[in-house]
Amino acid sequence: MGTWKFDPFHTQVEFSAKHLGMMTVRGHFAEVNATGEIHPDHPERTKVEATITTSSIRTHNEQRDKDLRSSNFLEIDKYPTMTFKSTKIEAAGQDRYKLTGDLTIKGTTKPVTLNVVKYGEFNDPQMGHRIGYAAETQINRKDFNMKFDAMLDGKFIVSNEIVINIEGEIVEAQEAAAAAASGSSDTAKR
Repeated sequence: MGTWKFDPFHTQVEFSAKHLGMMTVRGHFAEVNATGEIHPDHPERTKVEATITTSSIRTHNEQRDKDLRSSNFLEIDKYPTMTFKSTKIEAAGQDRYKLTGDLTIKGTTKPVTLNVVKYGEFNDPQMGHRIGYAAETQINRKDFNMKFDAMLDGKFIVSNEIVINIEGEIVEAQEAAAAAASGSSDTAKR
């Protein structure tokens, strides 16, 4: 196994927060670039990096999206991206892992641990060799300088706890496949 890329058409980074402690508001980021060096047989050697364009936030409400892009939350003009870089992965059962890494939002970096589940693996000449994963974690937005504290009738308008859900399919990078094919043809010539 070598370098893999997340399939941008089959990768979702979603989040949810409570509104007034009642309704769950969900959203997603439309622009995510993630790569990794995946070792399914030796997960401890796996590394993952992701960059998310903060302006790509969507919650199905344009006014709310504007608020989330403002200085109260993501401050997209000053911080156009947020990043995640893995530091450790540990097995946590059959097809389950704990992925720890550094999450950077608004210039603040904190360690987070994601609970990861491997959904399955698929190998097809048309679609390529791919593996499906899901991951979930929870952060406190105030840890990342999103200090909006407005209350209404004694309840926070936006919860401090934000749940992050990620689903994605990773595909063996074309460069890795091309290098492997080139290497095998060189060997055949010798």
